[in-house]
Amino acid sequence: MPTEIVTTRRAMLAGMASATAFLAGCATDRTRIANPPAPQPVMRPVNAPTEAELAVMYGPVSDGGFLIPAIPYQQMDPKYYRQRVIDPTGAAPGTVVVDTPNRFLYVVEPGGTAMRYGVGIGREGFAWQGEGVIHWRQPWPRWKPPQEMVARQPELQQYSIENGGMEPGLKNPLGARALYIFQNNQDTLYRLHGNPDWRSIGKAVSSGCVRLINQDVIDLYERVPYHARIVVRQ
Repeated sequence: MPTEIVTTRRAMLAGMASATAFLAGCATDRTRIANPPAPQPVMRPVNAPTEAELAVMYGPVSDGGFLIPAIPYQQMDPKYYRQRVIDPTGAAPGTVVVDTPNRFLYVVEPGGTAMRYGVGIGREGFAWQGEGVIHWRQPWPRWKPPQEMVARQPELQQYSIENGGMEPGLKNPLGARALYIFQNNQDTLYRLHGNPDWRSIGKAVSSGCVRLINQDVIDLYERVPYHARIVVRQ
């Protein structure tokens, strides 16, 4: 066989071998991309807020055309400060859990942590419990007390549903944000909402709703999407 034919044949075989190896390498890469390792959740740092952080968290806030005044957080029980904690609820990430006896609200995070807020709750006889969803959210909502409340407090008639409710503002009982709890596609009439009275945090004073400091409810609003699951435990 002539030398040049042998050389050409060897070159062809070598080229075929290289192409096969290249394709095998591509197949391996596709397998690796199609089956990436599952990402491991990372636990966020769990530390009590510093004095500097508290000054920012509860300082004055300009929002929606309103200037929310600073909160004298030094006069609050420190356990009610907004802070990240080890999740005690066991709920799935994204769930909102209200621990009524301890006056805490948790937003469960991936990795075993939760953001915790101090809350005020409904006084005896006006508490709600169960599971639902955050079906609607509203910045600077109008307050429309239900007819049952108007019947108990006739002076609220001017803010009734028929009269259009109370204008948004710093004196509005719903504060800077409201998150509306629905159950079985029905409005429960219970809300998570802001409130101008920081002294009510940690107490049972509302007509069943869960209230937060305005600075905290703005933070909560950014963390909780529509249709988030909520569990209220009595």
